[in-house]
Amino acid sequence: MYDRNLKDKLDDKKTENSLRKLPFYSDGIDFSSNDYLGLARNFSLKKSIISALENDQEKLGSTGSRLLTGNSKKTEKLEESLATLFKSEAALIFNSGYTANLSVLSSVPTRHDTILYDADCHASIKDGLRLSLAKHYSFQHNHPEDLLKKLANCTGNVFVVVESLYSMDGSIAPLKDFATICKAHGCALIVDEAHSTGIYGLNGSGLVCENHLEEEVFARIMTFGKGIGFQGACVVGSEVLKQYLINFARPFIYTTATSPADILHLTTIFDHLKEHPEYAPRLFDVIEFFRKKLNELSLNGHFLDSKSAIQALIVSGNHEVKHISSKLNEAGFHVFPILSPTVEKGKERIRICLHEFNTEKEITDLLHHIVTIIHE
Repeated sequence: MYDRNLKDKLDDKKTENSLRKLPFYSDGIDFSSNDYLGLARNFSLKKSIISALENDQEKLGSTGSRLLTGNSKKTEKLEESLATLFKSEAALIFNSGYTANLSVLSSVPTRHDTILYDADCHASIKDGLRLSLAKHYSFQHNHPEDLLKKLANCTGNVFVVVESLYSMDGSIAPLKDFATICKAHGCALIVDEAHSTGIYGLNGSGLVCENHLEEEVFARIMTFGKGIGFQGACVVGSEVLKQYLINFARPFIYTTATSPADILHLTTIFDHLKEHPEYAPRLFDVIEFFRKKLNELSLNGHFLDSKSAIQALIVSGNHEVKHISSKLNEAGFHVFPILSPTVEKGKERIRICLHEFNTEKEITDLLHHIVTIIHE
């Protein structure tokens, strides 16, 4: 009986043409991964990581939570380094950006508080809101005026949650406006920097630091699975916030700690990134070329306006967007369709992720194929 109930729901997904399946990564030209700086495929970096691991005497696994056997001096040293990089008093490492968001939002706001969040925030933020006892309301995407309107109905401490760069459309938040509003109304600003970590700011410190707003932000979630090319995350903020999360954030307390091998891996990546500041400028050159070619080929009207590595070709309807994505994959370009209900119905899209290693020829060929397909 229970399998039948589950199958009925899967059949509904098939009817909507939104059934998800686990793909194998193809050999096509990468326009889909979050490896914006190419660090996940950087063989010089890989050699450095292997060398560091071979010379390391630590055990491979953490063997327990941070509060039991999973803490180490290397972990605390990396946290100190991350706090310095992100211009914060303290940093606390998590296994993923997802668990970091769950931890902050489920533990810090209480039942007497209110959370206002951007309507386009990531699923991990929305799941954190479900775990929170606080009231929560959305405001229009990147709309400071709508945030101001929603503030009138808030009670208790107020937390405002935004992303610095949004993964579905590549839009950048007006962080200065949000910070000004939060300061004027005594709100705590929380910024998820998943897609800006490693790319913006000095040594990849993110958009908050690039805008010199680190003193105005209560907490930042810095994720390592995108521009950093690995996995994990940290929450940066005050030392008080760090100690609070250690004591009250259940996703932190009751999970196995990041392994010593992964800590060493991350340490090597951040050292490498500091030694090689050329990656981000090369990525921005790629973005500029992509937008220039869009204009030359009169494709601007088909794409959302984005100055980031995330570009979105709007194709209405799950069936149509999957069809175009399939044709581009057959032509050797690795792209994925973003279906409703992940995005609003009628605004389905092919998300094109740009990387510092994408060549001008690859971009030109991709866009010429898109022109051909949409005019068929």
